[in-house]
Amino acid sequence: MDRFDFDALVIGGGAAGLTAAGLAANLGAKTMLIEKDRLGGDCTWTGCVPSKILLKAGKVAHQIRRAGSYGLIDKAPKIDYPKLISHLKQRQKEIYDKADRPEIYEGMGIDVVTGAAQFMDEHRVKIRQPDGKSQEVTARYFFICSGGHPFAPPIEGLAEVDYLTSESLFEIDKLPEELIIIGAGNVGTEMGQALNRLGVKVTAIDLADRIMTKDDAELAGMLRGLLEEEGINYRLGVSVEHIQKDDGQILASIKTAGQQEIITGDQLLVAAGRHANVEHLGLEAAGVDYNSEGIRVNERCRTNHKHIYACGDVTGRYQFTHMSDHMARVAVTNALLKLPMKTDARHVPWVTFTDPELGHVGNTEKKLEASGMNFETYRFPYSKLDRALTDSETRGLIKVYARKWNGKILGASVLGARAGELISEYALAMKNGITLRNMADTIHPYPTYNLGARRAADQWYIKNQSGWQVKLLKKVFGYRGEVPDFSDPDRIV
Repeated sequence: MDRFDFDALVIGGGAAGLTAAGLAANLGAKTMLIEKDRLGGDCTWTGCVPSKILLKAGKVAHQIRRAGSYGLIDKAPKIDYPKLISHLKQRQKEIYDKADRPEIYEGMGIDVVTGAAQFMDEHRVKIRQPDGKSQEVTARYFFICSGGHPFAPPIEGLAEVDYLTSESLFEIDKLPEELIIIGAGNVGTEMGQALNRLGVKVTAIDLADRIMTKDDAELAGMLRGLLEEEGINYRLGVSVEHIQKDDGQILASIKTAGQQEIITGDQLLVAAGRHANVEHLGLEAAGVDYNSEGIRVNERCRTNHKHIYACGDVTGRYQFTHMSDHMARVAVTNALLKLPMKTDARHVPWVTFTDPELGHVGNTEKKLEASGMNFETYRFPYSKLDRALTDSETRGLIKVYARKWNGKILGASVLGARAGELISEYALAMKNGITLRNMADTIHPYPTYNLGARRAADQWYIKNQSGWQVKLLKKVFGYRGEVPDFSDPDRIV
C-alpha cells in the first residue's frame, strides 16, 4: 500500500466527486480531488441551482400577473434581467462559499488540485495544471466523477450558429425576444416555462410526439396543456432539418407530415440531452471499458477494474444530482469499507421543477401494463386537497400504482404543487415496504400538500370496499343509511 501516493484519487469535483472525496477522507483514506474548473460541478454552476433561481423568478412574475387569483390586483411585472442575473450569481457564490470551496475540503485533509487528469496506466494519472505544469501521482483506488456535457444533435448548420445550452444560458445579459428550444425534456420544459414567464416568446420543438417522454403520459399531457395556456408553442413529432442565421434571426427548418416549415427566433437553446465526459481521460491507457453512453459500471459502480469506480453522469446511467451522490456513496462503501452495497435502481425519484411540478418514482403505469403485472391505479386530484384550494394551486393529480390485495406501492406519479416533496414520501415508503394501508393509517398534519399522499392512500380502502360488505354491516348492526354507489371507478372519498 505504501507504494501509492494516495489511497483514493477522485477525478471531478461535482456532486459525485465531492461526496466521494468527503467520504473517503472521513474513512481515513489519504485522498486527492482533481477538478479542472470549479468545484460544485454542473449542479452549482449550470444546472440545478441557476435553473431553479430562474424558475423562481418566472413564478413570481407569473404570480404578479395573476394576483387576482389570491384576492389581490393583477399587474404586469417589470423584468430587470441584468438584476436577475446578478441575483443568480450572488446565490451561486453563497452556495459555493458554504459548500464547495476548496478550503472546506482541504480542511478535511483532502489534497485539492486544479487541473485535467489523464490516466497513464491503471494506477497512475498525469495532472495538467492551468499554468502548463504537470505532475504524476499514483493511487490505490480511483473514483471517476467527471460528469457530462450538453449534447449537440447532428443537425445541418447547427455548428455554424451561436446557440445556447444549459452551460451558456445563464451567461447572457439580455433576454431574447423569441426563443427556439430544441428538446422538450426536463431542461427544455423547465427553461421554456421560466423564460416564457419572463416575457420571452417560446417555441419548443421535439421529435417525440409528446413532452417529458419518461414521465406518465397523462400527467405530461396535462402539464403540456397548462404550458400552452401560458403561451408556449409546441411543435412535436417533427424533425429539425436545418439551422441557419440570417440577418440576426435564427431560422429552423422543420419537417412535419412531409411538409417543410420555417420557425424563426432571435436565439436558439439546444436541450437535447447530455453526453458523458469520457474524452481526454486516457481510459484506454488504464484499460477501462466505456462506450458512447459512458463508462461501463456494475451495480456497485465498479468498472472492469476492481480498483477503479465511476459515479454520476459519466456513467450515462442517471442525470440527477441525487443519483450522483448516491452512486458515490455506493462506490466508496464498496471500495474502502469492502461492504457489498448496490445502487438502488428501483426507487429512483425524479422531478421536473415546472409550475406545477412533475415527479415520479418506481414503475410507470405503462411499464406495469406492459409487464402484465396485476395492479390498481389510485388517483387523487389536487382540486380536492384543501391546502391546494387555499393556495389556488388546484392544477394537479396524484397517481399511485399498487397491488390491490395488500396495497404494496409499485410506483407513483404526481403533477402539482410540491410534487417533489410528495414523491419523496413515496420513495421512502417503497424503500421501506410501507403500504398504502400504512400511509392511510398515518396521521398527516392538516392542511399540507403531503396530506394528499394520505388522501390518495385512503382510496385503497375505498376501492377494497364493496356493496355486499356494506349491506352485511347494515344487517348485522341495524344501520339505516343508503349503500354507496361502488360502480363509479373514479369515485373519490
